[in-house]
Amino acid sequence: MAHPSATSEPASAAEPAYGLERHVLGPLETLAQSISTMGPTCSPAMTVPLVFASAGNGTWIAYLLAMGFTLLMALCIGRFARESASPGSLYVYATQSLPPAAGSVAAWALLIAYIGTGASVIGGFVHYANVVLAEFLHFQLPGWLLIFFATGVSAWVAYRDVKISARLMVWIELGSVLIISTVFVLVLWRHGLRIDPAQFTLRGVHFRGVRLGMVLAMFSFVGFESATTLGEEARNPLRVIPRAVILSALLSGLFFITASYTEVLGFPASAGSLDQSASPLGVLATSAGVPRLGPLIDIGAMVSMFACTLACITAAARVLLLMAVNGLTHRSMARTHDRNCTPHIAVIVSSLVTGLLPLGLIIAHVSGETTYDWMGSLATYGFISVYALVAIALPIHLRREHKLTVPIVLLSIACVIAMAIVLEGTLYPVPDYPKNWLPYLFLVYLAAGIVWNTLRRRNSDPLASTAEPA
Repeated sequence: MAHPSATSEPASAAEPAYGLERHVLGPLETLAQSISTMGPTCSPAMTVPLVFASAGNGTWIAYLLAMGFTLLMALCIGRFARESASPGSLYVYATQSLPPAAGSVAAWALLIAYIGTGASVIGGFVHYANVVLAEFLHFQLPGWLLIFFATGVSAWVAYRDVKISARLMVWIELGSVLIISTVFVLVLWRHGLRIDPAQFTLRGVHFRGVRLGMVLAMFSFVGFESATTLGEEARNPLRVIPRAVILSALLSGLFFITASYTEVLGFPASAGSLDQSASPLGVLATSAGVPRLGPLIDIGAMVSMFACTLACITAAARVLLLMAVNGLTHRSMARTHDRNCTPHIAVIVSSLVTGLLPLGLIIAHVSGETTYDWMGSLATYGFISVYALVAIALPIHLRREHKLTVPIVLLSIACVIAMAIVLEGTLYPVPDYPKNWLPYLFLVYLAAGIVWNTLRRRNSDPLASTAEPA
């Protein structure tokens, strides 16, 4: 069922009706979708310490390189977003120009990317929720109960109203980033606003460590493109979405570089190693002379993990919706709620899968921190794959539209090379068990998706064309 737009802007007769509420999200809310999927507060709390374990004093360089690669992809995706707007985002971009098999890979890769990221940050939520409970109430809750809470509330908000979820994500991330930024400013002030010679001379840093750190740092950026899943719901999507994609990569990148530099600079030696701390930002707040901000930061990290879960479920549900429209999944997931105008069936399915992944690990006695690491690594394979496919598809699409230029060709080549470098870094040196099995699990997952789609095409006609008008 098609629903009326929330604005007076008429729908073009050429545009397909997906049943979502049209043109209801402004530029800030659209930007919030990308920012929240990246979870900027999650990275200083959990990813920066992981990068530090590999890169040491070169942590900020690892983030600088990751930001450069991400900006290349942002320019590529932003150029595509000026041509097309739909709930399927990168899946549609790849399908427009590549063979059906490549479009199928893009769809399933993007789906596991968002679901894997959601599962990862649920693990982070479990960790920080118990840190907060221990600080304030001196007890902890079972991980499975916290998973049910985070997944259930996120699913309810995503089911209820896209405007509520977008606005909630804006305020959660803004508040968390402001508190953390306050601590960073105080740390830099206490150190005299001077350059840290150990970091700028890369003392004790090896290229291999920076390369591995850069691969880990890329997980801080994945999801920057998720504003593209709001193509039906954003106002002026062909202008607003490209800006949101590029701004999210740029602003978050600057924040991550500052965070990594400041954490390495200000983390006290008396507190042990940065990568071994259960609450590194709380330790940093104490070191900066504002210990009362430590618990607030932990609360902010916990709530930011929730916002990221919500953003991932929102994005995954819209990808599922378009996959159902195109016959890649069961047609029930193409339905939208009569009153809420949300893809409610797809929201329920994506929420269940997102919650079951960390639940299985928690039941197997895997910690929230390790869940964050493992599921984040799995999600990264999905993002790398779909980013590379979009980079290949862009010049093909623009050539058909007679808009191809030499800079676009060079941008596409640079993006593919960047993704190849990141992929190589995830495979060699071979990660420790069980992360060394993740690439194989990802390939088996993609193969199963392709087989499933092949069988469906043989048994029934496609529900809709994957060609998406601008």
